[in-house]
Amino acid sequence: METLANLESFVRSAEAGSFSEAARRLSLTPAAVSRNVAMLERNLDVRLFHRSTRSLTLTEAGEAFRLQITDHLLGLQAAIAAATDGGEPAGVLKVSLPPLLGTTHVLPLLPAFLARYPRIRPDWHFETRPVDLIAEGYDAAIGGGFDLTPGIIARTLAPAHIVAVASPAYLAGRPLPADPGGLVGLDGIVMRAPRTGRVRQWTMRDVAGNEMAAPLRDTLVLNEPAAMRDAALLGLGVALLAVPDVLPELEAGRLVRLLPRWYADAGAISLYYASRALLPAKTRVFVEWVMDAFKAQHLAERLAGSLGASSRKVSSR
Repeated sequence: METLANLESFVRSAEAGSFSEAARRLSLTPAAVSRNVAMLERNLDVRLFHRSTRSLTLTEAGEAFRLQITDHLLGLQAAIAAATDGGEPAGVLKVSLPPLLGTTHVLPLLPAFLARYPRIRPDWHFETRPVDLIAEGYDAAIGGGFDLTPGIIARTLAPAHIVAVASPAYLAGRPLPADPGGLVGLDGIVMRAPRTGRVRQWTMRDVAGNEMAAPLRDTLVLNEPAAMRDAALLGLGVALLAVPDVLPELEAGRLVRLLPRWYADAGAISLYYASRALLPAKTRVFVEWVMDAFKAQHLAERLAGSLGASSRKVSSR
C-alpha cells in the first residue's frame, strides 16, 4: 500500500518537472522528494521518470500512472483536509476578483456562504491584474488571462465575450451598423491597456465563424471597464465590454447591445486555485459554492455573447 507522501511527491514532481520545485511546493527537501519517488518506483517495480542532470521527464509508464491516480489523489487530499479541519471550514479566505465581475456576480453570494460557513473570514481583493496565487498567498482567484503554471488548477465558469453596447438615448435617431465595420461611424468609448499603453482593438466574430475588425473611434479613452460602462450609460458613445460587466444594464434595458450576432472572444472566466498537498477546506467549499452558484443561475449561458440571449437586441436598419 503506497503512502500519500510517495504519491504526492510523484504527482508534484511530474507537474513541476523538477524534484526541487516539487519539494518547495510540498515543504520538503529535494532529497526527501527524490527518496519518496524512488520508493514508489521500487514498490511498483516500474521506472516512472527519465532522470538526467538537466531534466526530469515522465516515462510512458509514468505518464499512464499519473493520469490514473491524479483525480483519486485530489479526492483523498480533500477528504484528509476536511477531517483535519474538524469538519468545519475555517480561516482567512484570500481571493482575488475583477472589480465589476466580483461585485456584480460573486459578492452577492457571500451572505449565504458566510451563513453556511461562519468560521471563514473573507479577505477579498478587487483588482484587474492576474495575481501569483502561490507567491502572493491567495487561496483562489477569479478572472482570465492567468498563467497556468504547474500546480495551478483552472475551472471554467463562463466565457469572456466582448459585445458592443450603448445607451438607448445615444442610439436614438442614429442609423445602426449592420456589421462591426459600421462601428467606425459612431463615437467610441475605448480602453487603454495598462500594460502596453495602447488602445485595445478587437476583432469580432458571428455565430457562423465570420470575423471582422471592430474599428471604434477613440472619441473617449479610459483605462477601466467600470468607467467605460458608466460613460456608455451617460450616452457618450459605444463601448466594447465583457458581458459580465454590463449584464445587469442589458437585462434592465439601461444599455442596448448593438450587433447582437457579433462578439469578440477574450477567452474564459475561470476560478483558479493551487493544487496543494492538502487543499484547505475553506478553499474547497468556496470553489464548490461558486461553481454551484454559476450553474444554478445559468451564468455561463447568460454571459455568452455568442448566444445573444443576455441582451435586448436591436435590429439593424
